[in-house]
Amino acid sequence: MSDKNFTNDEQQSPPIGKKLYYTIKEVCQMTGLSPHTLRNWEDEFFQLRPKKNSAGNRAYRDKDIELVFQIKRLLQEKKYTISGAREIIREERREKRLSGRGGKRQENTAATAGQGHETLKISTQPALPPSVISNIRAELDEILRILGS
Repeated sequence: MSDKNFTNDEQQSPPIGKKLYYTIKEVCQMTGLSPHTLRNWEDEFFQLRPKKNSAGNRAYRDKDIELVFQIKRLLQEKKYTISGAREIIREERREKRLSGRGGKRQENTAATAGQGHETLKISTQPALPPSVISNIRAELDEILRILGS
């Protein structure tokens, strides 16, 4: 079965927000792909995991359809290999996670040791009163002086 059998030239992008879930047939009509191509891409791209309804049929969400269009563009238009497209998608998602919710990289965060992508917010306010910090600083200066001699 050729992918061209499912082409719908009028529809080039997903109809965001019209429905909550779409069947595989509807996605095939939107994207111009065959069902076996979509099922194969589910095996190749871990990010593409449509939910299944109680009958076991695939239920694609808007974000799934957007990803299908992205994969199609990378493979068919830009001529990437499957592994190349997989890497591009992985990098884009990684950058999106790192950039935070507002699209800007958060300045007051630091990666927590050994915990992967989680971040730790660093407070700009000192946790100790200034007098305690001064005493600690003086003690550290004294230790450095002793070590230096």
